[in-house]
Amino acid sequence: MVGGIPAVSAPGRRAIGVAIPVPDPHGSYLQARRASFGDPLAHAIPTHITLLPPTEVDEAALDGIHAHLLRVAHTERAFPIRLRGSGTFRPVSPVVFVALAEGIGGCERVQERVMAGPLARPLPFPYHPHVTIAHHLPDDVMDRAFKELAGYGADFHAWGFSLYEHGLDGIWRRHCDYIFGDGAVPAPG
Repeated sequence: MVGGIPAVSAPGRRAIGVAIPVPDPHGSYLQARRASFGDPLAHAIPTHITLLPPTEVDEAALDGIHAHLLRVAHTERAFPIRLRGSGTFRPVSPVVFVALAEGIGGCERVQERVMAGPLARPLPFPYHPHVTIAHHLPDDVMDRAFKELAGYGADFHAWGFSLYEHGLDGIWRRHCDYIFGDGAVPAPG
């Protein structure tokens, strides 16, 4: 989602993103691995699968965005995610990631629905669900990340998605969870 963009300083504007959180112990493990590669964003970005990349919105639009995300979540159902191995977007984009072996179709369907209505906007690249583990690092570090996570695997269910907000301190925090088939709840913490 949710890459490193400058904190929004304009009054009345917020930087948001929408993503499927990767649950623990998988999420904390991958975040620690990202930190071990020296990625300065490792502790600023919770481990996730992006549905809406960082997007600046007017604060006045947040109620409509919330209603839109509730509608999307209400009509969806949980689906399995299977993470297997590593991949890269290089040379197009300096990213190494953990790949999805199962759950791609579910992510694509939910992403398309999330990015409709008040969140519709063009993307710079075609959507490809993944979990970033190294971003904008030296090539040798990117190569090491790719090799070290080539055999990684984890399975979990996507229970819904979360709305994240980029704080003035540069940290992305879960603001609200949208549970498939159910509704929304404040995010933990």
